[in-house]
Amino acid sequence: MSDVYSTYEAKARFSEILRKVRAGRRVRISYRGEEVAEIAPIEPAGRSLAASLKRLEEAGLIGPASRPAGRLRPITKRPGALARFLESRD
Repeated sequence: MSDVYSTYEAKARFSEILRKVRAGRRVRISYRGEEVAEIAPIEPAGRSLAASLKRLEEAGLIGPASRPAGRLRPITKRPGALARFLESRD
């Protein structure tokens, strides 16, 4: 669970917040009772995609796909739509 500070408290206790973040904790900042920001430790370089996905799933930010994505198909019926769009912008 993360700690929550108001903007006033965050400004007054910035060093304390940085100590918590360096220790691996997440700190949230609220403005008038609504959480608006989060200060989190920087992810180490070289972290694997699988580890990142697992962390996001544990945080409840993503979940497994409900159905397979299947094959991608173009959304335009006529080829060259991008070229026509770009020409119209000149």
